[in-house]
Amino acid sequence: MILTVTPNPSLDRTYELPGLTRGAVLRATDDRIDPGGKGINVSRAVAAAGHPTIAVAPLGGPEGALLAQLLGEHDIEAVGVPIVASTRINVTLVEPDGTLTKVNAVGPEITMAEAEALLDAVWTRSAATGWIACCGSLPRGLPPQWYAELVARSHSAGARIALDTSGAALTAALRERPDVIKPNAEELAEAVSRPLATVGDAVKAAEELRQRGAGSVLASLGADGQLLVDRTGTYFGSARVDTVRSNVGAGDASLAGFLTAGGRGPAALAAAVAHGAAAVQLPGSVMPTPADLDLAAVTTTTDVPLDRPLAEPAS
Repeated sequence: MILTVTPNPSLDRTYELPGLTRGAVLRATDDRIDPGGKGINVSRAVAAAGHPTIAVAPLGGPEGALLAQLLGEHDIEAVGVPIVASTRINVTLVEPDGTLTKVNAVGPEITMAEAEALLDAVWTRSAATGWIACCGSLPRGLPPQWYAELVARSHSAGARIALDTSGAALTAALRERPDVIKPNAEELAEAVSRPLATVGDAVKAAEELRQRGAGSVLASLGADGQLLVDRTGTYFGSARVDTVRSNVGAGDASLAGFLTAGGRGPAALAAAVAHGAAAVQLPGSVMPTPADLDLAAVTTTTDVPLDRPLAEPAS
């Protein structure tokens, strides 16, 4: 059982357009609406792989009700913590060449009582889960220390924690020693307060975050691949991708693949890379099923290309 926590969930509306022109009336060639938010995307990918999952999130208004309904349609047990404000709606515009334009709403403000109810909802289910994935930005009303409190409480119940967040929330949570953190290159650079120009720079940043409390670091380097840095060493994984259709939720799919494959070692890294590669070839934030995965296209190695420049240097 993998439980996910999404403090700032969303309804994700995706429009595919023949082109994007400012000031014009545009007609979509296709559109869809999906339950969104990083933790919810992880649950969707876990469910798509045939594993049980529970999604805990604050839900409010008709948007929150629709999100819970959509989760049920994905065979995900939704644990919605009622809030007064409405759940946000995010919009993604996709052009034929794969270019994405995203408009993310700021989301509702959470009261302290609602924040405590969210912690309680996780706590009551912690002992029955193998992993708890805590994902995404914190909404207004939650202090940066909120994830740290969640990690501490969940560890006391015996659960393992995977954390995918950034900034002050990540920094505060490191002291509670999350089992896995999943930054991208930009978040790695931000966490160590220096630019990253090469894969070797990313490895050094990941090692520093381990020294500061992270058990393992699963780092997404975008088109360059993924790194896993843990107590056994450093591993590098990459995959062949023929066509990129949408990268929305690809990192969340990667984390789901990593956790469902055990959450440690090169086999789990290979699963993470395969899930991420499959996700970018699907529309919107569609999560891959086992039929979409191509493990034969994945390469993992301990021979990390330290001198390779990052395609998009992180600053």
